[in-house]
Amino acid sequence: MQFKHPEVLYALFLLLVPIFIHLFQLRRFQKIDFTNVAFLKKVTVETRRSSQLKKWLTLLLRLLAIACMVLAFAQPFTASKSALNTEKETVLYIDNSFSMQAKGANGPLLQRALQQLFESSSGETTLSWFTNSETRREVSTQDFKSEILSIPYVHQQLSPEEVFLKAEQLFSNSQTAQKRLLMVSDMQLKGELPDIPEDIILEIVQPRPVSNVNIALDTTYVAAKSATTTSLDVVVSSQGDTPESVPVSLYNGNTLIAKIAADLSVRNPNTIRFDIENPVGFKGRLEINDANLRYDNSLYFTINIPKKVKVMSINEANSDFLTRLFEQPEFEYERQQSSNLNYNDIPDQNFVILNELRSIPPSLATALNSFLEGGGNMMIIPSEEADITSYNRLLAGLNAGAINAVVNQEKKISQIVFAHPLYESVFEKQVVNFQYPKVNSYFTMNSNATAALRFADGKPFILQSEGVYLATAAMNAENSNFQSSPLIVPTFYNMAMQSLPLAELYYETGIQNTFAIPIELSQDEILKIADSTSTFIPLQQSKATQVIITTSDSPENAGNFDVLRNNEPLEGLSYNHGRSESLLQYHAPESWEGARYYEDVVAMFDSISEENSINSFWKWFVIFAVVFLVLELLVLKFFKN
Repeated sequence: MQFKHPEVLYALFLLLVPIFIHLFQLRRFQKIDFTNVAFLKKVTVETRRSSQLKKWLTLLLRLLAIACMVLAFAQPFTASKSALNTEKETVLYIDNSFSMQAKGANGPLLQRALQQLFESSSGETTLSWFTNSETRREVSTQDFKSEILSIPYVHQQLSPEEVFLKAEQLFSNSQTAQKRLLMVSDMQLKGELPDIPEDIILEIVQPRPVSNVNIALDTTYVAAKSATTTSLDVVVSSQGDTPESVPVSLYNGNTLIAKIAADLSVRNPNTIRFDIENPVGFKGRLEINDANLRYDNSLYFTINIPKKVKVMSINEANSDFLTRLFEQPEFEYERQQSSNLNYNDIPDQNFVILNELRSIPPSLATALNSFLEGGGNMMIIPSEEADITSYNRLLAGLNAGAINAVVNQEKKISQIVFAHPLYESVFEKQVVNFQYPKVNSYFTMNSNATAALRFADGKPFILQSEGVYLATAAMNAENSNFQSSPLIVPTFYNMAMQSLPLAELYYETGIQNTFAIPIELSQDEILKIADSTSTFIPLQQSKATQVIITTSDSPENAGNFDVLRNNEPLEGLSYNHGRSESLLQYHAPESWEGARYYEDVVAMFDSISEENSINSFWKWFVIFAVVFLVLELLVLKFFKN
C-alpha cells in the first residue's frame, strides 16, 4: 500500500493525546457515607469495574476513529509500477492489408477490429497511430474515432521489423517514458519476428480467420501469338479445402468474351488458356467468384497495338548475324555501311549498333552523342584494327571509359552477371556447365562501367554505361565464336528491347514501373494517366522519339487505364495488386518472446486498463472513522456505569 500524501501520517502522533487524557485524568470518586458498609463496598467495586471497561472501549474507538481520519487524509492506494509512471506513450499499428479481408467469426477481420477499437477508445489522452499507408501523430481520442471506421484496405503490408521502425519514429526520445506499442494484425508471414526493444511493451491482437481457404488469379502472360490470334495463359491457384474447379471469366471492358473452368483437383496451380482473336486494343479483365479474399479475384491486362523497336546497324564487318537476330516481327531493322551512311536516319532509331568500324569520324561521333541525348541506346563492337584515338574520343564524350592496346590471347567468356538487366529474367537458375564462347584477341579497358559478361579472369567482355553498351573484342567469326553462342540472342535482343521499354501486359501497384510511349511531344505538352474515375500526372521525361514514364505510388487501385495526350488516349495500361497476401499463413505471436498476446481488442484494452488502474482506499477509511465515532456515541450513551 502506498500513500498520496504520506506526510499526513505524522498526524498519527495525535493518538497520544487521548491516551494521555485517559491515563492521567484527575476525576475522583466522591465519598458518600451509608449505614450498610458491606453493601456499599460491593457496589463501589462493581461501579469501578464497569467504569474502567467503558473508559477503555471509548479510548479504543477514539483511537481507531482518529487513525482512520489520518489515513483517509493521507489517501492510501495500491497500483502497479506501470500505473505510477506519469509519462505514458502509446502507439497503435492497424494492419489494413488485403489479407485482413479474410472472414472471422464476426465478419471481415479488419472491420471487426476497427469496430472494437472505436468502442474501446475513451478518455482525454492523445494517441499516435499508423496503418500500412497512413500515419497520425498525437491525435485526440475524438479525432481517432472519427477516422478509424473509414480506414481502407491497401496493397502495402509492413513486416514486423518495419512496424518497429515506424513506431520508433512516433515515440519520443524520453528515457523514462513508458512506451507501449499496440499491434492489431493477422501477422501474415512476412519477414522474421525481430527482438523487441527493451524500452517498448508490445501488445498484440491477432484476429484469426475461421478458415484458410482462398482461390486466386495469380498471373497471366502471352503464351503464343500469330497475325490474328493471341494465346493468353492464366494461372489459378488455391489454398485449403476449395472446390475442385472454378470458372474463370474473360471480359473485354464490360463484355463477357469467354468462360473456362480451371480444374484445381488435377493440378494446383492450374494454367488455362484463352485464345483472343484480333486482340489489338483489348482491355481485359479476368474474374473468378471466391467469397474469401476478394482483392485477388480480378486480374486486369491490356493488349496494345504492337509497336516495333527501330534498330540500325552501321557496318564495316559482316552483319548477317544481326540480320538473323533483328528481322523479327517486334523489330524494324535497317543496316547501312559506314561508307554510305545516311546521318538523317540515326535520330529516328531506338537502338544503333556500331559493327566493327575501323575509325569513328567526328561527324558520326557528334550524331551519336545527339542520338543518345535524345533517349537512344547504342552497342559498340570494336574492330581488331580499330583506331583507338577515334574510339576514345567518342567514349570520352559518353563517359564510358577508354580503350587500351589490343591483346592477342585466347580467353573464354565464362562469367555471366546474372543480376544484370540483360540476363536477370533469362536463366531459371545460375548455370555452371555452359558451353562458353571464346575470343582470340581483345582490348583492355579503363572504365567504371558495369560488366554484363566477363572473361574467365574477371576482365569485362561487355560493359554498360547508361544507354551505351561496349564490347571489348570483335565478334566476327575469325576472332570469336560468340555469334554461334546461345548467349548472343538474349544479349542483343534485350539490348534492343530495353532501348524502347514498351508497356507490358500489366504492372504491379506500389512498386516503381518504367515504360516508354513512342511519341514526340512539344515543349509544354504532358501525358496523363486516367481511368473512369481518376486522373494523375506521372513522372515523365520527354526524349526525341519517346516519353519515358515512371509510376510508383500511383495508381493506388487495380484496373485498366489510358495514357492521355490532350485527353486523347494513346495507349492502354493495366495495374494489379501483388499476390503475396493470397497465401494465408501466419506467425504465432504467442511464441514471440516478450510480447503479450490477446484474442481481441476488448481483452487487450481491459488488460491495459487493469494494469494502469489505481485502487484508492481513502473513502473506506472515512467510512470506518464515522462508524467508530458512532460506536463511541453509543457506548457513552447506553453503556451503564
